[in-house]
Amino acid sequence: MIFPNIDPVAFQLPIPFLGWWPVHWYSITWIIAFLGIHILLNRRKGPIDKDQTGDLMFWGLLGAIAGGRLGYMIFYGSQQLIEDPISIFYVWQGGLSFHGGLLGVLISCFILSIKWKVKFFSIMDFVAPAMPVGLGSVRIGNFINAELLGRPTELPWGMIFPTDPEGLLRHPSQLYQAFAEGVILFLIINLYAKKDRPVMATSSIFLIGYGSLRFITEFFREPDNHIGFTFLEVFTRGQMLSIPMILIGLMLLFYSYKRTKKE
Repeated sequence: MIFPNIDPVAFQLPIPFLGWWPVHWYSITWIIAFLGIHILLNRRKGPIDKDQTGDLMFWGLLGAIAGGRLGYMIFYGSQQLIEDPISIFYVWQGGLSFHGGLLGVLISCFILSIKWKVKFFSIMDFVAPAMPVGLGSVRIGNFINAELLGRPTELPWGMIFPTDPEGLLRHPSQLYQAFAEGVILFLIINLYAKKDRPVMATSSIFLIGYGSLRFITEFFREPDNHIGFTFLEVFTRGQMLSIPMILIGLMLLFYSYKRTKKE
């Protein structure tokens, strides 16, 4: 199956004095992610009001982008960062790390929790069920961009991507991850959060769920060319970064239920 010839530029906007400004599909998937999360949060009952939810979305988005870029340069482009530190600002070249973006969101939420005098994990439990919508949307953007290619396969739904210099049939791993992180994770967290849970528990399920699904789907995704496999010629950098997420999630989940029993 040949990858559909999708122009990464969805349309162009006329900008006075600048000419036509291209709007990429990837940017649109980020907008959909932002709006989708915002809509879901406004429908949820939580520890903050709608005005605070708007502030949370704004600062959370900044944290995701800044943390995602910094995380990418540290986790995946450390050599480039050493040789050219200014390249951390070259956002037009692409490169955002989910794990770095998550840290950025956590920092933003932590600062807001202090400002609002609201428990940090109460905010995170509020946010976690909506996050998969954004994750799934951005993965679709990766697919449209024909980036983050899958590993070679002979399965009938394998695709030949125009960005692949080898021209091999590959797993559409972007779609696997969009389904896993966007649909499966959404169902897991929201079914779990339908009942009252201890503070910290829903956040823990997000960490465990995302880390586990990312670890599994990475087996279908080609490691980054400049990194290769990180451990035992089997595990990728993404898998190694997901393991701490799973472990931290398990510890937090155990602690949340143990603390609830004591109370």
